[in-house]
Amino acid sequence: MSLNGIDISAWQRGIDLDAVPADFVIIKATEGLDYVSGDCDRAYQQAKSGGKKVGVYHFADGNSSGTAEANYFVDNVAGYVGEAILILDWETNAVNCGPGYAKEFLDHVQARTGIKPMIYMSGSVVNEWDWSGVVAGDYGLWVAYYSLDSCNGYVPDAAMYPISDWAGAAMLQYTSGGYLPGWGDRLDLNVFYGDSNAWDAYAGGGTGVIVQPQPEPAPEATENAQNTSIYVVQEGDTLSGIADQYDTTYQHLAAINGIVNPDVIYPGQVIVIDGVASGSGQTYTIQSGDTLGGIAGMFGTSVGHLAELNGIENPDVIYAGDTIRIN
Repeated sequence: MSLNGIDISAWQRGIDLDAVPADFVIIKATEGLDYVSGDCDRAYQQAKSGGKKVGVYHFADGNSSGTAEANYFVDNVAGYVGEAILILDWETNAVNCGPGYAKEFLDHVQARTGIKPMIYMSGSVVNEWDWSGVVAGDYGLWVAYYSLDSCNGYVPDAAMYPISDWAGAAMLQYTSGGYLPGWGDRLDLNVFYGDSNAWDAYAGGGTGVIVQPQPEPAPEATENAQNTSIYVVQEGDTLSGIADQYDTTYQHLAAINGIVNPDVIYPGQVIVIDGVASGSGQTYTIQSGDTLGGIAGMFGTSVGHLAELNGIENPDVIYAGDTIRIN
């Protein structure tokens, strides 16, 4: 028994899920510490009311800590816990943070919800790193392996990538070029290797309870550290305003101070300032003969992510000499 479904993000904003055949829908909810999908709840509620199974995922950016990203995710999907499979999307920059960062995220989500999340990654990332700690934690795997460039309708018996560490994957994403009734563009198509009861078991069967995170004290500035100072939050301050004063970014300040929600700071709170801004995103200059799928494979990400990030309307059409963002 298996289930067929799709995963969506802002690239499919406004999709009418009542018109698209799917046993399940997995929806991007958050990214890093500063992005919440504006279409997530609409899509979630429509999928749920239509009788579809649901999942929500967090796209890790690797710029803070597994705990901080887990808190941000849980805080923003609290209303879905116990109904949806919770998923960590592990690709692009985050991959270089290593399995320890991912396991910290997974462990912390479980600690706060009582539910074991799933992890998504490409087959190559599965085999290039040691995931034994994550496997020992009994976290399920959703693997991406594009055995089909395109297809009309679901192909639940699509080829599986030979993977290490896990005995098998819970779910396979086998194409980013799927076409289904009700949507006139490409979709990621997936097969879940289980029935609706198995899906509900991964989702927690309605038993999720949110545990509030313990506040983390701001790290103390080293007495003789160069270019490091502290700032005491005043009434009316915002983290972005403080960042502007010190020529840094609010994302960086949130990361080094353990601030889960950058929109919430308090008068009297001590903020460490080191004057370092977060690094700029990675880019790639398209070469003759490149395909977006090939570039995605090089960087351990997906065609859908690159297309969404770069505003590429047709992933089959890219041009040599153009520079695209990878993350």
